[in-house]
Amino acid sequence: MSTGATDRVVHVRAPGKINVFMKVGSLLDDGYHDVATAYQAISLYEEVYARPADDFSVRFTGPIDCSGLATDGSNLAIKAARLLARAADYRGGVSLEIEKHVPIAGGMGGGSADAAATLVACDHLWGTNLGRDELHELAAQLGADVPFALMGGTAVGTGRGDRLSPALAQGTFHWVLALADVGLSTPEVYAELDRHRERHVHDIAPAPEQPTVDIEVLQALRAGDPHRLAEYLHNDLQAPALHLEPALAKTLETGELQGALAGLVSGSGPTVAFLAADQDAALELQVALSASRLTVLRATGPVHGARVVSG
Repeated sequence: MSTGATDRVVHVRAPGKINVFMKVGSLLDDGYHDVATAYQAISLYEEVYARPADDFSVRFTGPIDCSGLATDGSNLAIKAARLLARAADYRGGVSLEIEKHVPIAGGMGGGSADAAATLVACDHLWGTNLGRDELHELAAQLGADVPFALMGGTAVGTGRGDRLSPALAQGTFHWVLALADVGLSTPEVYAELDRHRERHVHDIAPAPEQPTVDIEVLQALRAGDPHRLAEYLHNDLQAPALHLEPALAKTLETGELQGALAGLVSGSGPTVAFLAADQDAALELQVALSASRLTVLRATGPVHGARVVSG
């Protein structure tokens, strides 16, 4: 296949995510950990625009400072496009423009959303028509959170987080997100978790070999009950994230004092996600946290995964 001359643009939207529950297994011989997580896709989206080209390129726009992001072959969106081209034996390239709205290095899967959106955009642009199952297999090669950004909704992730099972979730959950001024490295947060477990080997229960998502979390999601869900929000990565970035403890305390049902660090952090009872409570919490000089966003979930908007 070849690109052909065209002014066509494909626009795909993919969501960020919150890990409403996350348990991390023990360190494996390959340096990774098995996890059990409950993902929820939220209404904070990456917008990806794909145009035909002879080579592969990416540039960033939007309200987030992207000056530190790589735009060469190490960028996950470029990796996604190249992977799809190889899988489909496509000979052309793509010019990507990504309008970023999900915080960078914030534990909300923004880079994974970029990659998932790129897979969908290029598949549509190039007419490769691989189908969702094949795209999911490619997504799993790119990173643990990429398959969920493709799928969206609410799901249980096991293994590295890429083995997904849809989870029923009724209604709409309202989230207020407190953004940090700094990012946290996911590998460093996991390394700190391992160090924490070594330091407290006699004080805490050993890490599970095969972690699972607590049934109460799934029941609360299925019931669409934020009060029940608030009781069971959990993240094994929260303690190491707080150790690396102690100011997050103050953010958590502030949100809960201002009326959040509960708060937790999302994924590897440092974004803190607060669950609110309803839309009015979320608005009040957003105003209160803003008055405390925190940078906050409001979002709802669940929402769909990577989808073609136009093109």
